[in-house]
Amino acid sequence: MSAITLVNLHKRFGDFTAVRNTDLVVGDGRFVVLLGPSGCGKTTTLRMIAGLELPTSGQILIDGEDVTALRARQRDIAFVFQMFALYPHMTVRNNIAFPLKNEHVPRREITARVDAAARMLRIEDILDRKTGGLSGGDRQRVALGRAIVRQPKAFLMDEPLGTLDADFRELMCLELRKLHDQLNATTVYVTHDQSEAMAMADDIVVMNQGEVLQAGAPHEIYHFPATVFVGNFIGSPPMNFLPVDGPVAAGATQVQVHGAGIAVPHCNAAAERLLLGIRPEHVVIDAQGALRGKVIADEFLGSHQVLMIETAGGVVRARVGKEVRLAAGAPVGLSFRKERALLYDAVSGRRLPAAVLVDAETGDVHG
Repeated sequence: MSAITLVNLHKRFGDFTAVRNTDLVVGDGRFVVLLGPSGCGKTTTLRMIAGLELPTSGQILIDGEDVTALRARQRDIAFVFQMFALYPHMTVRNNIAFPLKNEHVPRREITARVDAAARMLRIEDILDRKTGGLSGGDRQRVALGRAIVRQPKAFLMDEPLGTLDADFRELMCLELRKLHDQLNATTVYVTHDQSEAMAMADDIVVMNQGEVLQAGAPHEIYHFPATVFVGNFIGSPPMNFLPVDGPVAAGATQVQVHGAGIAVPHCNAAAERLLLGIRPEHVVIDAQGALRGKVIADEFLGSHQVLMIETAGGVVRARVGKEVRLAAGAPVGLSFRKERALLYDAVSGRRLPAAVLVDAETGDVHG
């Protein structure tokens, strides 16, 4: 398998810029998810890697080779589409074998590769059935089988689970990750579903309006979102953002939110207008908390619940244990876990650097 490198990739359609100034390295054997809302540029980026779209400018390298101007069939990649793109009049076996027949692979080798892919995907029992009558899950496995038998340099997948129901999609996430680990394949996967991304990715690339906003491991993206957009897009419920009173000087270890003092990690930069970002699970119901509010809603989720709390600084979501009992209208005090509080420039939306941010799960240090 091979690394994929994008260098200052840019794509325009007339006056519309779909992808701008994108630099990205997909490591050899990594499972990388391009994540973002519809129209953010993720599918256009994938199609440029595949050779289905030519970039306006920039470079694409696969295994160190510049493939920017090469046709799709010259790039040695396999593309799995959302709508499967199978031949309904053909059997499963013939669908999987089709690309190999086009490449004039010897018949004996075709049989061996198809049988091996069928065993891996557990579809041996449907090899002689036509794909037109198969379930969505089985058709997805057939589409994957057709990609696997080619033994390409990389797999590209464009929302391949988008047409499946929620329960089966969750199962297929696990199957795809297991398959990736078996093949040790370089994979670029496009989705707008953060649950899919978190479940499968080695690295997540969050895009919006044609730009890469942040790329990193799932826990890094979740705990230290680089922008307000990333904090809002990743997480359910999303990160809380509260306006900070007045400018904040470099070196500050406390900020004011509507007059309430909130401790934050040592901040390395000054800013005129700031937002305080905090994940709901790092909000503490605290009788002595400086920020006061009242409960306006309670979403019970079995193992925990999410309280919606109206404060003078805005609505705050708090993830609390299922045993907490607070009726609508109940007054509460709030405090925030200092090491999890993040500051964002309210104008640019970007996170301000702090002296030390330590990921409690991995021990990694972030700035």
